[in-house]
Amino acid sequence: MYNIGDKIVYPMHGAGIIEAIEEKKFLKQKQSYYIMRMPIGDMKVMIPVCNCEEIGIRNIVDRDTACGILEQFKHLKTDINDNWNKRYRENLGKIRSGDILEVLDVVKSLMIRDRLKGLSTSERKMLNNAKQIVISELVLAKVALYEEIEKIMEEVVEEECNHI
Repeated sequence: MYNIGDKIVYPMHGAGIIEAIEEKKFLKQKQSYYIMRMPIGDMKVMIPVCNCEEIGIRNIVDRDTACGILEQFKHLKTDINDNWNKRYRENLGKIRSGDILEVLDVVKSLMIRDRLKGLSTSERKMLNNAKQIVISELVLAKVALYEEIEKIMEEVVEEECNHI
């Protein structure tokens, strides 16, 4: 059970802060929901309390871990599969896992692929979503501002692409 003020990650959506816990009636059943505010885009999301484990809701990483994750981005070796369908399914599975390192891998591999060959519309959308998931968690862990984190990622990818 999470409390108001807790910082959590909602796989496929990103990190946010629980602002309230409310009971709502839906199809004649009362259910408790976490009301989570996502700082990026200032969006609010309702998460059924009873489904948190199934959905994969988790606490955000601490600041030290978050700083290490950004450092890992620099040294992360990615495998860029040429088969679009297989690559898309693998990346989707990584994002759904809710594991920040898996999502980080998706971000880096798609950023590199975008630089080298370009992305389809659906992969570009996936890249933007994966970036938002990772960066929102790092921002809430107080590593840096969104723009600073994105700039670091861009610089790392540019440097790596220059050596391919």
